Amino acid sequence: MIHARPARRRLVVSVVTVLAVTAGGGALAGPAVAAPVVEAAHASAAADVAPFPVKSTLFGATATGFLASVEGPPMDESGPSYTAHWVPADGSAAKEIGFGYSSTGSGNLVASHGTTGATLTDIATGAKFRSISFGTGHTYAGAAGKALFTTVLNDNGDRLIHMYSATSAWTGKMTTGLPGDATGVTVKPGTATHALVTYATVSGTDVQKYVGLLDLTANAITESYAVPPASDTGKSNFAVSATHLAWAEYEADGAVTVMVVDRATKDVQEFAVGSAWRKDIEVGLVGDWVTYGTRSGLSADIEPEPLAALTARSLKDGTTTRKLLDHTLTAAVAPDGTQMVRGGTVEQGEGVYRIAAGVDGTPAATLVASSGESTKVALLGSKVPSTIDLDANGGRTPIEFTLSRYNVRGTVTLRHAATGKVYVTGFVQPENGVVRFDWTADLDNDVYGAEGALPGAYTWEISAEPMNGLGQTLKETGSFTATRKAAPHDFDDNGSPDVLVRDTAGKLWRTDTHYDDTNKQLRPAEQTLVGSGWNMFNQIEAAGNIAGSPAGDLVARDTTGVLYHYLGKGDGTFASRVKIGPGWQIYNKIAAGSDLNGDGKADLLATDTAGGLYLYKGTGSATSPYAARVKVGTGWGIFNQLTAVGNIAGTAAGDLVARDTSGVLWLYQGRGDGTFAPRTRIGSGWNAYTHLVGVGDANRDGRPDLYAYGPDGTYLYKGTGNATSPFGSKEWADVPHDMPRTHTSVV
Repeated sequence: MIHARPARRRLVVSVVTVLAVTAGGGALAGPAVAAPVVEAAHASAAADVAPFPVKSTLFGATATGFLASVEGPPMDESGPSYTAHWVPADGSAAKEIGFGYSSTGSGNLVASHGTTGATLTDIATGAKFRSISFGTGHTYAGAAGKALFTTVLNDNGDRLIHMYSATSAWTGKMTTGLPGDATGVTVKPGTATHALVTYATVSGTDVQKYVGLLDLTANAITESYAVPPASDTGKSNFAVSATHLAWAEYEADGAVTVMVVDRATKDVQEFAVGSAWRKDIEVGLVGDWVTYGTRSGLSADIEPEPLAALTARSLKDGTTTRKLLDHTLTAAVAPDGTQMVRGGTVEQGEGVYRIAAGVDGTPAATLVASSGESTKVALLGSKVPSTIDLDANGGRTPIEFTLSRYNVRGTVTLRHAATGKVYVTGFVQPENGVVRFDWTADLDNDVYGAEGALPGAYTWEISAEPMNGLGQTLKETGSFTATRKAAPHDFDDNGSPDVLVRDTAGKLWRTDTHYDDTNKQLRPAEQTLVGSGWNMFNQIEAAGNIAGSPAGDLVARDTTGVLYHYLGKGDGTFASRVKIGPGWQIYNKIAAGSDLNGDGKADLLATDTAGGLYLYKGTGSATSPYAARVKVGTGWGIFNQLTAVGNIAGTAAGDLVARDTSGVLWLYQGRGDGTFAPRTRIGSGWNAYTHLVGVGDANRDGRPDLYAYGPDGTYLYKGTGNATSPFGSKEWADVPHDMPRTHTSVV
């Protein structure tokens, strides 16, 4: 939001030593809202643009290079480490230096200091230009040009500045023009002829801050300007050129005014430019233009910073503006007075840009050193397997995308190519820009919340909107293939078991399931009609893959004893029935779907009225799916229900559970040859259920489970893999949903 700002007072200007106080020249008030910004042409990056370290900021500029603070790996929980480097502008290797260095505005000279002394060094060659040891009571104040500066109190308690040039004595030469009650004195590079001096004076509780210009030849502060206290100027810098001085001031509501003083006339221009809540405006001067922009535009993580762009405003008409960069991080002034900005543009990316006037005097930004980083949101890498096994790791697959920015929000969409069904997950401000999630082999379902994912070809798309407003929303795509083994009760091949129920009208319904791990409940995902006329059968069984196709099949016996085969298509539907053979009326119980002899094919068990147990080995043939029967047991007449449950006891073979007439459930552990070990008692009370169904792995933990259906409710008993206690406690299962529990058959 841009805030209106009332016209301010004329800046109080006091000129000491050689200048007289001037009262003429009224202020030129800026417009109440920011002037329209016109995009300035950016010079194309040349192929030989110098490299600049990634994750770095600029804190100084020399004649042939830059001083950079480079982010490194974290040292501890407090955050990343940083190292200082001098980066040559010719592209040669950067040189690591210690912190405490600063540019001086003269050639390649940099200043460094400790507690006892300071040094001027040619950073390009390493040669020492000037070194001093601090005298008693002296404190380092800074460096500018070819000189070092200290402050000291004299015997009268007045604050003095001493300059140490190449020819001055070790005690230095006293600088004139500093008030004796000055505190907090700092000296920094300004122009080729002047240094910037900041200091404050205190009268009671009143603090007045000043910025002065120190003539390096005369060793005197020749201009001094009263500015708001540090609390009002916030993090603003002071910019000086041969003709102007500029800085930013802030209101309590974040409104920003850029102040520019004409050094010759002392006239002040005030520009109300917008809002910057962080009070971190970077100000610069380029010819007859002032530049400004917040240093936090790139890191804005709630909404775009209004003053993110580095903008140039004409000092001639006060209204014409040019956008130079999309954002600014830090800036420095080169020895020739050129503004160097560490920032970026959406078109050219991150690096150091030179801000200089063109032939017509209008500022333009030229990329002179590139970090290779993208200013707009970019996808730096992705970790999406080319093939995903939907059965592995409980159906969980870690997926990861690395973005160039953390301050983004968006979505990742996985789309099944054949059906168009999708899985969508959202993200906001991912840690370190890494979008990471586990895909649980699910797809979104508008009605039921989720359903199992289908195998086949998929595409992925990541969409990331920059919260800082820099650049367009990123959209990147890719692809992968998902695979899954067929499961006996998964008729639509989506990794979750289906329950088949026949109602009293003879209609057969298929209810797809989804396990809600949060609420520990088996829930319906989709309910579809398989067909009608199924009341002609007195037994229907899920038979597993008995015909060679990857999907599970059905077998159904009619009232005359003929057994039929329904080939599963893998989409939840079945092919027309195929006759297996007559004579199956001799059996009162049939259990199908488990591989009992370890040959990889689903088998079938049946008991006759005499209590004999017979094994029909699967052949894998669609025309003759079972071999001739083999008797594998006697005495099975005590049971009123048999259920093939797969391997629930920890061995490699399929198992069987049988319920006797008193409601006790027994486990028969398969030996792998079609026979069973002696029975183990599971528990009593199982006569509360009319149907027990070995649905397979409902909760994707790698172990088969048991579904129980009765007039008082439906439940899931999760497999444990333990032969002595093969099932856990019952969990409520909302399957099938909103249907009367009067079904004549449940499979």
